[in-house]
Amino acid sequence: MNAKYGRFTEALDASIDAHAFSGVVSIRQHGRILYERATGYADRSNKIANTLETRFGIASGTKFLTALAIGKLIAEGKLSLSTTLQDCLVLDFPQQYVPGITIQHLLTHTSGIPDFYDEEKITDFDNFFVGRPWYEMRGPRDYLTVFPDEPMKFAPGARFSYSNGGYILLGVVIEQVTGRPYQDYVDQAIFRALGMKRSGFFAFNRLPEGTAFGYIGGADGWRTNIYNLPIVGASDGGAYTTVDDLATLWKAFWANEIVPQNLGALFASPYMKADGEGEATYYGHGLWLNLERAEHPEVYIVGSDAGVSFWSSVRLDSDRLVTVISNTSNGAWPLLRDIRSTLKALDEPVA
Repeated sequence: MNAKYGRFTEALDASIDAHAFSGVVSIRQHGRILYERATGYADRSNKIANTLETRFGIASGTKFLTALAIGKLIAEGKLSLSTTLQDCLVLDFPQQYVPGITIQHLLTHTSGIPDFYDEEKITDFDNFFVGRPWYEMRGPRDYLTVFPDEPMKFAPGARFSYSNGGYILLGVVIEQVTGRPYQDYVDQAIFRALGMKRSGFFAFNRLPEGTAFGYIGGADGWRTNIYNLPIVGASDGGAYTTVDDLATLWKAFWANEIVPQNLGALFASPYMKADGEGEATYYGHGLWLNLERAEHPEVYIVGSDAGVSFWSSVRLDSDRLVTVISNTSNGAWPLLRDIRSTLKALDEPVA
């Protein structure tokens, strides 16, 4: 095992160097660290290095937090999975949005609502803009003005279609039910409650110490992503966290400390096949599932944005937690492929 582990460590070090990776990698099993390393710069201009304590944006990994916040309200009897938008929101929806869209439809990306950030249509994720300045986008309700007045993509529940807009609506629901801004509720009910002290929703113009800028590569070199994303994250993406805080979040989730066991089991179970994402890819409620090896299911969250690439997964048979966060648009993906191959070699029995 020592020799295999040595080769495993060397392989990951070589991959990080080969890909000029900027970010942090953490691989843990049963709470024990198998491998951790931070490389690259949180601030390239001032040559401030990334560390294991650096706060990184996780883009759509935030949707798990939104699902957990909804789960807490369900557990308190303030919502149910069958609650419709018309039941809990007073909004002027476009007439083409059909009634009957439920909380469950939104959680599982099966609502059919036209999306303001439709990833089935966008070709340039590093340069996406909406019809409103990003500096005005401070909370879920700010996004309602950019929702498209288009026909429904399909009838609610008919199929899967990843929807940022659906999770924005969940954020509006959270605000309506709690009477508090979405970010404040998640901060108190999840981050503070679990001791995730370095996590939060931080505005680009007020980033706290130890926070990485996101970087976009181009013909003229690197630039930060401060003009390419909302000024502060909302319920579809944009939270900041660390590898330690993510480990805390996963541990609390599996221990049923955030939502009760019945909801936790539902969230982490396949609900709908994720069309276009691979034959073995399914979505639960705020969580992705890889069922390629049915005996070794993998539950994960993932995020990709201008200047952000993120993955954090738990393999249920081995309690192995793999987290890769990069403060570049695509930095996580080649490294993640190499991690998968090295972990497969590590798991192979000694001849």
